[in-house]
Amino acid sequence: MSQHYYSQQPEAKHDRRDLTTVLRGKSLRFTSDTGVFSKGDIDYGSRVLIEMMEIPQDAKVLDVGCGYGPIGISAALLATKGHVTMVDINSRAVELSRENAGRNGVGNVTVMESDMLAAVQGQVFDVILTNPPIRAGKTVVHQIFEQAYEHLREGGSLWVVIQKKQGAPSAAAKLESLFSQVEEVGKDKGYRILRAQK
Repeated sequence: MSQHYYSQQPEAKHDRRDLTTVLRGKSLRFTSDTGVFSKGDIDYGSRVLIEMMEIPQDAKVLDVGCGYGPIGISAALLATKGHVTMVDINSRAVELSRENAGRNGVGNVTVMESDMLAAVQGQVFDVILTNPPIRAGKTVVHQIFEQAYEHLREGGSLWVVIQKKQGAPSAAAKLESLFSQVEEVGKDKGYRILRAQK
């Protein structure tokens, strides 16, 4: 199997690059590398999710599949009195997320290597965010939704960004089978933002 960003230990030769971007009105700097998702620039779907997500100031947040950190770090800047846990199966992504949180002065985060939500057993969150790893396949994406349901408090919400052509209808159907309320809160260039409330 060829290596891709859902690999635990990417073997691709390092090619670190720095990106400066504006997310939610804040100028942020990120270091990216080969072997992680969307290494050249912040993925458009992630940008759409970041702009639309609603994060209470005191929220306990989980970012599943954090990559090099744009979603989780943006959430941490919104949850000024809360805390964000960021998880990814990819060890290189985890290392970059830690580094990027530090370089942007974000201290209210914990970054952990985790196969889906395995590393947060027993924890519950107010908000879970994911730009799910579509290339890992529908089974993995649906497992993330199932595990997210288990890790949300009553009334908590799961925010998902997914492209229509990459399975948004089946993702919505899966979410509706788990959650009491699922709505499409926005769309942009084929990306759908779904919010599922427990």
